[in-house]
Amino acid sequence: MRNKEKKVVWLYFWIGILLQPIAAQAGDLLSFDLELHNGTMTPSRLVVPANIHLKINLHNSGDTPAEFESRRLRQEKVLGPGAKSFVVIYPLKPGEYEFIDEFHLPDAKGVIVAE
Repeated sequence: MRNKEKKVVWLYFWIGILLQPIAAQAGDLLSFDLELHNGTMTPSRLVVPANIHLKINLHNSGDTPAEFESRRLRQEKVLGPGAKSFVVIYPLKPGEYEFIDEFHLPDAKGVIVAE
């Protein structure tokens, strides 16, 4: 292995080491499931605890693309048909936070209620 290749291997090694705690944290967060299905979001109202990090598991069970978006939460995630992903939400103050499926407006709207 040449010197340049060794440096690249070490770079990837250290990136993996540094990112490992972040991945572990996402797995340990309080999680909520949200299904997006051709313009319908289930549940359309998520009640969550305030002041803690959250993870929202997204599943597009429809046969068209979907987009979870919330400007107030500064989150946006596009999902192809059948795709699964997640977003991490930073601690929320008590209140309501709207989200939409931008590909299926005006009907595809929901709200996260932090209590």
